[in-house]
Amino acid sequence: MTFGGSGVRGRSRRVVGMRKSEVALPVAVGVGIGLGVAHLWWAPVAGGLAFALGMREERVRPGIAVLAVVAGAAVLAAGVVPGWQVLGTRFTLVAVGAGMLPWLVGRYWRQSRELARAGWERAERLEREQRLTAEQARLRERARIARDMHDALGHDLSLIALRAGALTLAPGLADPHREAARDLRAGAAAAVERLGEVIGVLSEEDDTAGADEGPADAAVEDLLARAAAAGLELRAEVTGTPEGLPRAVEHAVYRVVQEALTNAAKHAPGAPVTAAVGYTADGATVRIANGPAATAPDQLVGGGGHGLAGLRERVRAVGGQFSAAPTRDGGFDVTAQLPRTPHLPDRPSTPHKVSAVDPAVPALRQGRRRLRRSLGLALVVPVATAMTLTLAQRAWTLYVVHRSVLDPAAYAALQVGQDRAEIEPRLPAHRLPYRPAVAHAPAPPPGEDVRCDYYAVTADLFVDRYGDAYRLCYQGGRLVSRDLLAA
Repeated sequence: MTFGGSGVRGRSRRVVGMRKSEVALPVAVGVGIGLGVAHLWWAPVAGGLAFALGMREERVRPGIAVLAVVAGAAVLAAGVVPGWQVLGTRFTLVAVGAGMLPWLVGRYWRQSRELARAGWERAERLEREQRLTAEQARLRERARIARDMHDALGHDLSLIALRAGALTLAPGLADPHREAARDLRAGAAAAVERLGEVIGVLSEEDDTAGADEGPADAAVEDLLARAAAAGLELRAEVTGTPEGLPRAVEHAVYRVVQEALTNAAKHAPGAPVTAAVGYTADGATVRIANGPAATAPDQLVGGGGHGLAGLRERVRAVGGQFSAAPTRDGGFDVTAQLPRTPHLPDRPSTPHKVSAVDPAVPALRQGRRRLRRSLGLALVVPVATAMTLTLAQRAWTLYVVHRSVLDPAAYAALQVGQDRAEIEPRLPAHRLPYRPAVAHAPAPPPGEDVRCDYYAVTADLFVDRYGDAYRLCYQGGRLVSRDLLAA
């Protein structure tokens, strides 16, 4: 229980630390922008922090939250402290140039690096898959060669053993020659066994094997004739012709006959064999049956079972049906039905094959779209934001100026020395919340208790006097000076 509790506390501390690190950088960016408005030399610091925020944070919310909080704080400060409205242009410059733009550039930089890294990873994965595909092709070719060795050499060795067995029974043969024939038959049988062991090492399962191989080197009739000439008690019948039969089906027919005769010669020497091969408009039919064997029926497959297992796969690869089983009288029966049009069965996809559509391609395309979108945002959003803030500032300034316009006739009627209470009814309800930017303004009257108010001359943007202001200074409740400040 103590260990579990400490683990929970450890995870909690890591989560809290992670949250603190995620909050600290956005807060630092906000503080940097605020300080940059007050003192411009803080602006580069704020820009660096904003760039780091865009580089580190994958989420958009922290950056948007910082800019929203800073903008809200600026609006609130301008409302509470009217004199700060003159800093609107500086705020726009710092918020956009040292806040939003570096943040968007940092996001674009991070996404471009991620896209480049994903591209290199995909290239490495494709290279690995190509190597695996080449290795798979090599193994398939090795398995094909092994099967052909088993089919061809095993058949020939079985016929040699069959001829040697027939030679041992020949009358009038000298004993040394008869013994040599027995040794020859035993050696051929041992060679077949060793060939089966070698094939077991070289061969491996491959669902695509046999479907695309070429036709046999010889016709089925020649194969049956050679088996009969070797001493096999064979009764064969071939009906129809393989003309027009697909190469894969023709090859499968040849291999079924070859392997079935090989098994009969190997496991049932001296037993009668019946072979029937029929070619029809629908395909081909093969049936090879032999009489009782000298060995047990469960040993008829021989060679570790690679022969009949390979036949079953060959027939299945072209969409046919295959069966091989002992008969009631102790013999063995091999039957295959092959269609004229191969129907390749569905095969489970292997994990090493390169898929037709790489799943990484849509992700890379999406990454490129995101990168282009980030570049567009980095170029468009700061400009649009600056324009929006500038227009909002101008609109607010016009509103403030419009409310604080002093009529020129009322200004002309004012006299120095008048009481403030007498003057105020002639003044507008609002005055300018800031000191107008005038290059050569006369100094206000000296004195500690002198207070000056500013009023706009006009709110019309299209007149020359826009930007000019009236200044009324009071001391002790009386008007001590009135000046026209020309912008």
